[in-house]
Amino acid sequence: MKKLMLVLFATTACVVGLSACTSPTPTSEIEITQNEEEGKETVMVGDVDKKVILVVSFGTSYNDTREATIDAIENKVAEEFSDYEVRRAFTSQIIINKLAERDGLVIDNVTEAMERLVSDGVGTLVIQPTHVMHGFEYNDMVEETSVFAENFASFKYGSPLLSSTEDYEKVVNAIIEEYNVPEDTALVLMGHGTHHFANSTYSALDYMFKDMGYENVFVGTVEGYPEFDSVLKWVNNGEYNKVVLAPLMVVAGDHASNDMAGDEDDSWKVMFKSEGKEVETILKGLGEIVAIQQIYVEHIEEAIGREE
Repeated sequence: MKKLMLVLFATTACVVGLSACTSPTPTSEIEITQNEEEGKETVMVGDVDKKVILVVSFGTSYNDTREATIDAIENKVAEEFSDYEVRRAFTSQIIINKLAERDGLVIDNVTEAMERLVSDGVGTLVIQPTHVMHGFEYNDMVEETSVFAENFASFKYGSPLLSSTEDYEKVVNAIIEEYNVPEDTALVLMGHGTHHFANSTYSALDYMFKDMGYENVFVGTVEGYPEFDSVLKWVNNGEYNKVVLAPLMVVAGDHASNDMAGDEDDSWKVMFKSEGKEVETILKGLGEIVAIQQIYVEHIEEAIGREE
């Protein structure tokens, strides 16, 4: 009688306020159970020496920003982990379909990427999301991928960008160094926003900027809180006449180009201008910032070093 024991333990933690969990990502311990006398199905486990880092992103149909952000993150990961193959998956099927139809560019969704890894006999896997937080997209990714855990000798997750207090501090420092906005100018960062309770990430980050002495930096969202009206109130209270707008998103895609920097009446640029503000827009995704790329690298290092 041969026995291999499987225990899959996954924990998903979400950032709430500044007290982010110190161990926010699920971990998996593999002990595959099989009892030939009971007729249980054999689970094929990949070769432990075949090692892959799967970088999972929402995706974007804007080729220029994809090259500057997602590609740059993946290249940084490949550079830092030369003994791993780096692969890609997108979570947005709409974007995947658009790229395939428009550009002939074929990108796996998450399930397709996992099936390919199993088929290729990969045994050591680290899944690193480029998500900003532990929201719906992250939860869906974990749900889709965790069912494949028993096919790997080592199966681990890296954390999203903002997963600990230290992450917040690093992101604040990275943004301040990147934009270097003078104290008499408001730097307004536009995030996506979510109905998930992890939306508190944005308020926590805004608080962290203030706590670290950057009173002129404000965080808002397109589809959550703080919304534009709140940000406008804060900027007016500070009597700032100039506003620099930049996306708090990994890629500077549709939201950054249209909702933030567009020429329609409801874009943040136009609405700030209608309030008499001088406005400068910066279409640069977080993924372009080397210090942000480094945070993802550190999260992979943490995942690899995490005991099974």
